Amino acid sequence: MADLAQATVLIIGGGVTGTSVADVLERLGSDISIVDEDASLLADARFISVERALSQEWTFAIVSPGWRPNHPLLQQLREKGIRLLSEVDLAWHLKNELRPLQKWIAITGTNGKTTTVEMTTAMFRAGGRSAIACGNVGDTVIGAVVGDVDFEFLILELSSFQLHWSELPEFHAAAILNIADDHTDWHGSFQDYVEAKLRILDRAQVGILNADDANVLESTSMWQGRKVFYSLNSPKPGELGVVEDLLIDRAFVPDTDVAEMLAELKDVQPFSPHNVSNALAAAGLARSAGISHSHIHEAIKAFRPGRHRIELVGEKNGIRWINDSKATNPHAAAASLTSLASIIWIAGGLAKGASMHELVSRTAGRIKAAILIGKDRELIATELAQYAGHVKIVRVDQGSVGDTSLMEKVVREALLLAQTGDTVLMAPACASMDQFVSYADRGDQFCAAVKKLVLS
Repeated sequence: MADLAQATVLIIGGGVTGTSVADVLERLGSDISIVDEDASLLADARFISVERALSQEWTFAIVSPGWRPNHPLLQQLREKGIRLLSEVDLAWHLKNELRPLQKWIAITGTNGKTTTVEMTTAMFRAGGRSAIACGNVGDTVIGAVVGDVDFEFLILELSSFQLHWSELPEFHAAAILNIADDHTDWHGSFQDYVEAKLRILDRAQVGILNADDANVLESTSMWQGRKVFYSLNSPKPGELGVVEDLLIDRAFVPDTDVAEMLAELKDVQPFSPHNVSNALAAAGLARSAGISHSHIHEAIKAFRPGRHRIELVGEKNGIRWINDSKATNPHAAAASLTSLASIIWIAGGLAKGASMHELVSRTAGRIKAAILIGKDRELIATELAQYAGHVKIVRVDQGSVGDTSLMEKVVREALLLAQTGDTVLMAPACASMDQFVSYADRGDQFCAAVKKLVLS
């Protein structure tokens, strides 16, 4: 990479990632410009038009992760011979200059990334190692690299978008949690999505891989690095898994004929199969860096995931209200739907090209009624009509622009449908941006409506 003090850099995308990159490069002396499709940003002197971006020469360009590979601007920059890199690439370059001893741990998957990143970070800290969660969670990677603290380990959450644009980073260990249908609207096909995920292994020393996920098993079969599988079943030598009520390590032990306990099942809270799986993945990453079994056990017992992940909002009159707004695709929604019964299901939003067929056919017997919202709700309604004819379907529409009462309407409908023993579960299986600022905004509005109309 060129001398950054002499570089002329185009930053593509003016969001959190782009502005973070711009701030760092300006401090290092680079001549930077930002291009974004939001014309209102041109009032900022750092922003330029697409036409100007194409008329100038650039040392290289940094692409924010949301920009699709087939975007006309990116295609034209390629034709001009401009090298396209990611924020993660730039952070790796700076890491080698500023923090040469720092090691990176990376995690990807369709679901469970944030929880596993946070759990892994907790394990490293319990073991006395300086670590921070960054990437698609918390700080940007570049922000973590150039910040005031010289972290020994960065624990990176990497989306398929970030991996698509990244070509430089090397990882001490990398985990693939699962691979399911998601973001095919962005990548173009499921196979392209899978290939983006697999890029995490290109320069990884150790791969921590989910043996319970058929797509992970198949897609990593030709990878030649050190594979460490984890499973909810009894582990074979060289694996991590579950024996009776214990999480077990038979991979990072002096003798694989001997098993070491990582934790008890009851230590994983909230308890669910996918949370146990996340804990095993995190433990594998921690063990790869020498974190002791006892420190991993300590971290698992103390860890609680962030909000909007199968979050119990409250219970009244024998009805539980659960916020799983982080379930932004069918695979994620399946985790909560399969762990409950007699569900009033709140779902819908932007499907991102995903099919609802497998989700509905697999969980139809658990769903009592469905309250559907959002742009792609009819995808869910169609599958429910085919596989769950017994399910009552209620559609709730948003009011005028700026109306924030959608979730209050949803909760009122749920109150009419739910009876003692039921669970009202918001697991949308879709992204939120058609009606909300983010999945967190969607979850916050649901929780506020439940507290106002049910629990007050």
